[in-house]
Amino acid sequence: MQALNSLQRYSPQMLGLLRIVTALIFIAHGTQKLFGFPVAPASGLPAAFTLFWFGAILEAFGGLLLLVGFLTRPVAFILAGEMAYAYWMFHAPRSLYPIANGGDAAILYCFIFLYLVVAGAGAWSVDNRSKA
Repeated sequence: MQALNSLQRYSPQMLGLLRIVTALIFIAHGTQKLFGFPVAPASGLPAAFTLFWFGAILEAFGGLLLLVGFLTRPVAFILAGEMAYAYWMFHAPRSLYPIANGGDAAILYCFIFLYLVVAGAGAWSVDNRSKA
């Protein structure tokens, strides 16, 4: 047990890694909707200035800010709200169960972003560049 407790010293690096990996995957959701990259969505690209287009902007550019760890807490708060909205408006009406309504990713993103609001950016971030 002592060996596992000694891993605590790596918490800032693991938090930074969680932020970076989450941001990279989240950015892909935005670029898919905005540019059809890496693959176009089955429903096609959203029209400019629609709800889905604004969501894609948040995903791509909010994800980019999280990737570099800049303004992590406020950006993560906004993105958590976006994911909560996406879940309750688009997934939950289909079914009570996330595995059945396709909303499990939205829930995970929401709670990871809420964690980043509380925990901050972790290592390797613009927000913490003076603490390195």
